Amino acid sequence: VQLVESGGGLAQPGGSLRVSCAASGRTGVMAWFRQARGKERAFVAAIRWGDGNTRYADSVKGRFTISRDSAKLTVNLQMNSLKPEDTAVYYCAARLVYSVQYYDSEQYDFWGQGTQVTVSS
Repeated sequence: VQLVESGGGLAQPGGSLRVSCAASGRTGVMAWFRQARGKERAFVAAIRWGDGNTRYADSVKGRFTISRDSAKLTVNLQMNSLKPEDTAVYYCAARLVYSVQYYDSEQYDFWGQGTQVTVSS
């Protein structure tokens, strides 16, 4: 499965951005992780492809929304009320079968190339 990300860019604090990930095939779960400079890759959000069940990191809950477009095999991450600490490279990840450890990057078999999100005034 190949993952191609798009979107991201620069936003002011309190602003919004959207990142998208197009998959070349069906998967069981897709997720977004992010890696800020000098920090480890961290879980952001995940969505189970079959029923659309979602999970979020506490740091983004209520501000970010993950969704899927089944026809386009695309997962979107809408990011609102952005904060400077949201600045990172955002990576799309996929796994063929859902794992209860959806927050663990080592559970994922496929990764996108990453897209930069910068939140700054």
